Amino acid sequence: MDKLVSSWYSNVQRVPQDYIFPPEKRPGDLHVPVHEVIPVIDLSEAEQGYRTPTIQKILKAAQEFGFFQVVNHGFSQNLMNESMVVCKELFEGSNEANKKLDSSEDVSKSCRVKTCSLRCSPDKVHLWRDFLLHQCHPLEKWQHTWPQHPTRYQECIGAYSVEVKKLASRILALICEGLGLKCGYFEDEQLSGRMVLSVNNYPPCPEPSLTLGLSKHADSNLITILLQDGVCGLEVLKEDKWIGVEPNPHAFVVNMGCFLQVISNNKLKAAEHRVVTNPNTARTSIAFFIASLEDRIIEPAKELTNELHPPIYKPIKANDFMTQFLAMDADSGAVLRSLLA
Repeated sequence: MDKLVSSWYSNVQRVPQDYIFPPEKRPGDLHVPVHEVIPVIDLSEAEQGYRTPTIQKILKAAQEFGFFQVVNHGFSQNLMNESMVVCKELFEGSNEANKKLDSSEDVSKSCRVKTCSLRCSPDKVHLWRDFLLHQCHPLEKWQHTWPQHPTRYQECIGAYSVEVKKLASRILALICEGLGLKCGYFEDEQLSGRMVLSVNNYPPCPEPSLTLGLSKHADSNLITILLQDGVCGLEVLKEDKWIGVEPNPHAFVVNMGCFLQVISNNKLKAAEHRVVTNPNTARTSIAFFIASLEDRIIEPAKELTNELHPPIYKPIKANDFMTQFLAMDADSGAVLRSLLA
């Protein structure tokens, strides 16, 4: 494994050659004009007599942006803050813990720390990013495999995982109701029973216009719940324009994955997004991915298809989708096009 970017970035004044993207893929001007902002949805309104309007807001945001932020979600602010502090400590220069973690290329490993991406070879451009990836559900099966340092990590992120799973279930239930699917559609363990957490660290970068923390992609899962720190970097592509997602310390960012686009028969959008780097400040985010078990067939929901609205996509196993996703360098659009019926 390459050395983590966080272990050497402070010793360079220029971006190394293997981190420089081709001109057509570089972020270029990092001052993204504010054409639009992704919607912010007050989730508490769904429990205060405004359930239908809240569902309509979620579906509209999911259709137009593929992204939205939720506030007043019932999640403990103290737990959000503490989780971010603990995750930042993982990649601090003085912390030796990440050196003891599994850094193998074996994607079956339940907990590992990496740099670059899930699929990075010497002939590919590297990403300006380090990340810790581990499974979360069921908690009793995986928690003991997580980092032991910082000492609070297992307890804190265990509590965080339980609460963010509840939040994801609430949002999926609202989406389920809005789409007109049978009650509990997304509660199927085969469909939403794989939960993975990624702690992403994007160190300061001397030349942000030349590289990326994450290249353009859409998530190959059902739905993602993201907690950002106070540093900008996440951008969403809408109508060929990049929209910066302003950090909100009280909000979670929610984005639709490719599986949800397929299941909804294109009623919902898995939006492409990327992460740009910052010349002065490190950025940390905590992404919680809700995905399907390997053998689960992903296909348009039967309730959403008929003679007038035939299935847009062919069925595919969740594991086969991920295999194609990695083989096509995370080009989610290409994978979805290959599934067109």
